[in-house]
Order: sequence, then C-alpha cells, then structure tokens
Amino acid sequence: MESASELVAFPLLITPIEANYRACTIPWRFPSDNPRKATPTEIAWIDLFFNSISSFKKRAESDPTVPDAPIKAEKFAQRYAEILEDFKKDPESHGGPPDCVHLCRIREQILRELGFKDIFKKVKEEENAKAITLFDDVVRLSDAIEDEGKRLENLVRGIFAGNIFDLGSAQLAEVFSKDGMSFLASFQNLVPRPWVIDDLDAFKLKWSKKPWKKAVIFVDNSGADIILGILPFARELLRRGTQVVLAANDLPSINDVTYPELIDIISKLKDEHGQLVGVDASNLLIANSGNDLPVIDLTGVSQELAYLSSDAELVVLEGMGRGLETNLYAQFKCDSLKIGMVKHPEVAQFLGGRLYDCVIKYNQVLP
Repeated sequence: MESASELVAFPLLITPIEANYRACTIPWRFPSDNPRKATPTEIAWIDLFFNSISSFKKRAESDPTVPDAPIKAEKFAQRYAEILEDFKKDPESHGGPPDCVHLCRIREQILRELGFKDIFKKVKEEENAKAITLFDDVVRLSDAIEDEGKRLENLVRGIFAGNIFDLGSAQLAEVFSKDGMSFLASFQNLVPRPWVIDDLDAFKLKWSKKPWKKAVIFVDNSGADIILGILPFARELLRRGTQVVLAANDLPSINDVTYPELIDIISKLKDEHGQLVGVDASNLLIANSGNDLPVIDLTGVSQELAYLSSDAELVVLEGMGRGLETNLYAQFKCDSLKIGMVKHPEVAQFLGGRLYDCVIKYNQVLP
C-alpha cells in the first residue's frame, strides 16, 4: 500500500524548504508565547475540533463494518475529548504544541485504532452516485458559454459550489444531515464578488494566453466537489491541451475522495471512447498523494506524485483543508492556484471575510 512507502517532499516547493515552507496557514502561537499555556487561538481551534466530535461519533456508531460500533464510537469521543482538554491545560502534551495537521492526525489515529477505517463511506457512495448523474448536464451548460472568460468564471463558481459538500465542518455536517445539499442551490447562492481573496481576473488573464503543459490538482471532497466542481474544470484544461494529474488521498479521511474511489468515478464518467463528454481523457492521470488527512503537509507526498509533478507548470490546491487551512501561503517554483470556500468561522476571521466566502489565490511565476 502506498502509505507504507517512504514519503518525499513535493518537488515544486521553493527551496530550501525548511526556510520557505510551513504547512499550517494560521499561526496558533508565536515564539514569545508561554509554551505551557494555551493561546486564545489554540483554545478557539481546539474548541472547533471538539465541536465536531458529535458528528464523527454519529457516523462511527452506524459503521456496519465495525463490531460493537456504538461502544467503540463512544470510546473515540471520550478519548479525543480528553486529548483536546489536555492540550488546553498543557499545549506541549501529546507531542504538541497543536496545529491543524496534528489535531487531524490524532483524530484519525484514534478512529483507526478502534477499527473505524472509513466512517463516511456510505454518504460518499450516495453523493458520488448522485453527482455522476448530473455530470453531463453540468459540462454541457458550461460548454454552451461561448465567451472563454465567462466560461472559466462559471467553472470556478462550480468549484466553490461543489466544495461546500464538507462533512468536516460541524455546521455543514448538521445542514447536510437535515436536507442534503443541492449543487445548483449552492451555485446560485455564492457570496457576491469581490471575494475575500479574489485573483480571478489575474487567473483569467493568464488562462487566455498560452495553456500550461501540465497541471497538478490536489482534490478534496467526494460527491459534487470532485465530480461537478473539479472534473469539469480539469476537463476544460484537457481540452486546451494541458496534461492533468489529479492527486487524491491514499486513505479515507472525513468525506474526502480517495485514490481508488477517484479511479472508479473516472471510469464511470468516461464513455467507450475514453472521453469525458467529447473531450479526450488520455491525458488525465490519477495519482495517489500518499496523504491520509483532510489537510496536507507537502513535505510528505508519495514518490509517484513527486515523479509525476516535477515538470508541472501549475499546482492547484483545492478545498479549505489543503488550500486555505494549510498551504495558502505556500510558494512554488511554478504558477499556483489555491481555491476553496471558507467553512470555519475561525478561518473567516483570520482572512477578514465572511463565513462561506470564497478564496481564489493565484500566484504567477514569471519565467
């Protein structure tokens, strides 16, 4: 399994990596802070993770693959809550100080140790099946837009609308459990521009010029996010002659799409000629990122992804976990796009925007 092989640094990070790269975007503490006392930012984020415990516990209770799931789900909730409380009392406990990568990793470790491999499996399957039926309509509507700039904006809005399907956000998990989420309603209800970080016009300008030879896209959630958001965008890149590498998680985490799931989705969407609604998909590659969290530290990716990415001219980090909470300020040797919806109040506050605001941050590297 990929996760067992040695991880390497993503080859397009600016070097030296130690001096230029920090995975987590929001500093939870500064060197001047007392190492034994939790900072107000640490406490706010620990509370955010604490508030999501009940939705994880609920999913775990109904996992049919785990014997005594309700008892083990309760154990997960208790153990994770205790660790979060310990961090509040002493930030240096449990290998701290905590950050968003560390708290995600601990949560996943507890679930896996108790036998919970994929507590969101059922909801992912349902959402993928639903989104697959809508894929053709979404791309045909996009294709009908003749103006290239307007079509790109439509595709970008589709990424935001799809990205709302995120069960790692406590508020959204609650909304979703009540009435599901409609891609169309999300698309129509996006907050108006200008967004909190809005480089769409600069991205449009570059898009209108020579296409990138190769793009690597770090994907996020299952369902509408990957199928109705990212894949229509990737298809447009393919149509323009760009080779596209989609990097998906090695192991399940929240409702993020995994490498085997993505292979399955693509095979269902392609026709008998290997096309995605009339666009040749032979230049579409799917890679295992080597990651097993809803956030990503780019100092550890699979060797396969590193090999495929080394000559890319565009890196796209999509979603709040990979593109906002981690890597928003990551610098690359090539053009980069960080794109996602703000779904945590703490991120909105840090950026000075609104909850459910949108971020499209484009950095162009001049030759």
